[in-house]
Amino acid sequence: MEEFLVSFPAILALEDGSIFYGEGFGEEKIDVGELVFNTSMTGYQEIITDPSYKKQIITFTHPHIGNTGINDEDNESSAIHASGLVINKHCAKPSNWRSNKTLDEFLREQEVIAISEINTRKLTSILRDKGSLNSCIAPLSKLTAEEAVVKAKDFSGLKGMDLAKVVSVKEQYVWNEGVWPANNLATKNHPVVAFDFGIKNNILRLLSDHVGEITVVNAETSFEEVMELSPKGIFLSNGPGDPEPCTYAIDNIRKFLEINLPIFGICLGHQLLALAGGASTYKMKFGHHGANHPVQDLKTKEVFITSQNHGFAVDEKTLPANISASHVSLFDQSLQGIEFTDKPAFSFQGHPEASPGPQEIQTLFKKFQSMVEEYAKT
Repeated sequence: MEEFLVSFPAILALEDGSIFYGEGFGEEKIDVGELVFNTSMTGYQEIITDPSYKKQIITFTHPHIGNTGINDEDNESSAIHASGLVINKHCAKPSNWRSNKTLDEFLREQEVIAISEINTRKLTSILRDKGSLNSCIAPLSKLTAEEAVVKAKDFSGLKGMDLAKVVSVKEQYVWNEGVWPANNLATKNHPVVAFDFGIKNNILRLLSDHVGEITVVNAETSFEEVMELSPKGIFLSNGPGDPEPCTYAIDNIRKFLEINLPIFGICLGHQLLALAGGASTYKMKFGHHGANHPVQDLKTKEVFITSQNHGFAVDEKTLPANISASHVSLFDQSLQGIEFTDKPAFSFQGHPEASPGPQEIQTLFKKFQSMVEEYAKT
């Protein structure tokens, strides 16, 4: 690990004209994206490698980021997908026995810019009041404040943007590794196909532990190609962007529903399943991004503390008669889960796999396992 941090004067400009000056680190470049805030107190490595943050700039509300460095095991994908990071205090010298590089080194490897010494409490208050804002993060040597605001305003935003096919795997592969630290190889034998719209590694680990080997396919893989694999279940992954433009996925899901193949969706996958069933989605004001969100199971009334990361949601009022609401957010009453009453299909808006966050609602993987095992008997 490097001994000293190389920083540079940097600027964060919002589309509303707000300007923040700070110390840049990571890659010395200009980038734009939708600015969101994440309230997690741990797990910054998992957060920045989550593909669902494509075209977003992440503001961490936790004041210290970088303390535990970066290791080889906690990445949720092979790359940093966020456009940039905004933090209050950057720890340039991490202290953790698993760390083998600093956050700054990782950012430079991945060519991602970050800015520190920002009043993230003030910034978060702006985002809560006005909603997620398009923003520009840049070295001061490359842009003036006025130019940075223009770049922020020029960013088109995530509404209408299909990013699932951008981050999706290009080549099909098989995953058979279980959860850390055991990482046991899959022992069950119920083949499931997972559509990669931006899938996280810990989702694959949990699926593998519950159903066996997982064949991961590109977001645009056809219904016919998937059926050649003789799956006993379909998993619809998390991912970035607006679900509505993903018509290729919605059309596929409708075909799987028609043949009663078990389906489990998470995050973007939840939204796509709802759209395939006839519901509608909408862009949220500032979304849910954090690891401390209470969600209630509407049948049992049990409350779970969950990990969340989404800027779009399913409109509960548009659910057709054969789809029931299963979970709801206790923060804002937005829909968190659905279940088909006439099909073996269900989904959850939050992240039961956590990484980072609480593991209370990982029971949903067990539910999918039961569906797959029942289907395998037919």
